[in-house]
Amino acid sequence: MKADQLFLEMKLIAEKLDVIVSEQNFRKTGISIKSGFCKIKGGNYFFIDKDLPVSKKNEIIAEFLSGLEYDDIYIIPAVRDFLSIYEKPSFKNNRNIEMP
Repeated sequence: MKADQLFLEMKLIAEKLDVIVSEQNFRKTGISIKSGFCKIKGGNYFFIDKDLPVSKKNEIIAEFLSGLEYDDIYIIPAVRDFLSIYEKPSFKNNRNIEMP
């Protein structure tokens, strides 16, 4: 699977988990910002630097998604395999932890 297609598939998974993935130009801010999750007015957002190479975007979003419970969502096998590389067993299957 091509890197850009993989990224789009992972964005869809995030949406199914009620997380909005937003690509932003972090360079315009003038301060050091990293990609990551935040809650804004009750909404779940994952901001990612749009200027990063797609391979790096894939790593960042996979690290985030791997910590969430997504077993009930159909995921293309190639994407599931990619996510398994970044699995965080300490967060998965623990339903008492709120979404990061």
